[in-house]
Amino acid sequence: MNQSSTASLPPRPGPRTRLPALPLVPQPVTRFLATEAGSGLLLLAGAVAALVWANVPGAGYETFWATEASIRIGDAGISLDLRHWVNDAAMAIFFLTVGLEINREITVGELRRPRYVLVPVLGALGGVVVPALVYFAFNYGTPAERGWGIPISTDTAFLVGILALFGPRCPDQLRLFFLTLAIVDDIAAITVMAVFYTPELSMPALLVAVGLTAVLIVLRWAGVWRLRLYALVGVALWIAVYESGVHATLAGVVIGLLVPATPVDPRQRERLRFYGRGLLEWADAQRARLTVLAARATVPANDRMQDALHPVSAYLVVPVFALANAGVVLDGEALRRAVTSPVTIGIVVALVAGKTVGISLGTAAALRTGLGDLPGRVRYGHLIGGSALAGIGFTISLFITDLAFEDPVLRDDAKIGVLAGSVLAAVVGSLALRYLGERLPLCSVDDDTGVPPLPSGPWRDPTARE
Repeated sequence: MNQSSTASLPPRPGPRTRLPALPLVPQPVTRFLATEAGSGLLLLAGAVAALVWANVPGAGYETFWATEASIRIGDAGISLDLRHWVNDAAMAIFFLTVGLEINREITVGELRRPRYVLVPVLGALGGVVVPALVYFAFNYGTPAERGWGIPISTDTAFLVGILALFGPRCPDQLRLFFLTLAIVDDIAAITVMAVFYTPELSMPALLVAVGLTAVLIVLRWAGVWRLRLYALVGVALWIAVYESGVHATLAGVVIGLLVPATPVDPRQRERLRFYGRGLLEWADAQRARLTVLAARATVPANDRMQDALHPVSAYLVVPVFALANAGVVLDGEALRRAVTSPVTIGIVVALVAGKTVGISLGTAAALRTGLGDLPGRVRYGHLIGGSALAGIGFTISLFITDLAFEDPVLRDDAKIGVLAGSVLAAVVGSLALRYLGERLPLCSVDDDTGVPPLPSGPWRDPTARE
């Protein structure tokens, strides 16, 4: 190496030289909350756009979403209309991200702490059982009773988004509590869909799906960290589940639950140091590729897959789902029918009153009996307001509506009920948080043993010097 080229190189850091501090990346829970909060606006925009589009004469809302689209290789293929491509295929990404978050929370997150998780678990169970019973009471003995699963779910994006608007008025632990509750709520809703809203089964395809699930379990057991293998098996699993008659989106949940979330082998970091040092000594394409692979291997596959797919789900899939499913013709006849429809009334009452009562009672039972703890400065007013906000049952509620009813009249009545109930729950919950949040007593001891508060951003290394 000649003198001129040597002079152009930057000086090597000495033993006392400090590397510049890098900003800290948000923790997984914080990143999840931020993404969900941001996606709530797009979800709302998609719903409003669908309502406007469906009510413009001659705009062709139903005609567009009924357009057939096919994927074929020779004689084999799948043909669906655009709405079902969204509901069956794209929404598999949404349920995949739900499964990934459930998996991560059970493995290394909040759901691994029995005393902390029991409170939101009992709250979520109350928020599932009571709304289902309320709806069933309004529609018992009629064909519409099949829709009892519609009001059981909470829309995480809207819930977290509204809680974020309250800023310091909403304790960090309350957000974590309702995030955990929403995860348990999703588990319950997914189970209900699998058990009660599955049509006839094809046993050969179901056996293939079971075999592919076993392959995923083997990949997890072997510690495979390359996402492409999970992706290839996952696509095959989606096809098998679709052909079996079970709703294809459940394949996404299975994949998410089986992608490893445990910390990786510490030896992977040593490999990163080895390949990184080699790249610094001499940069070429092969060493760069090996270094990138070594860097990926140091992060759990669950985190990497969620980092890639969660923004796609939150900012694209869910808003498009709202656009494809929230369009209801709101003419005078439809509104007059909905006002007296047991389906619409049952859903509205179940979402607004059923969710509030169910979550509040379940949570209070866990706290008052001492079965669980809720650390932090959370008051009963916070819980009541948040429980009312949990009545915003948009995404999965519309999803179950499509599974429960084939009659377009019942389906439209249910969608009107979901929209009206969600809006009313948002208003009631916001008012309750605003006026009751700081007025009622603490529901748990104010101590420092709980989960640390969420950073408010920007995230920086606390040891860094300006």
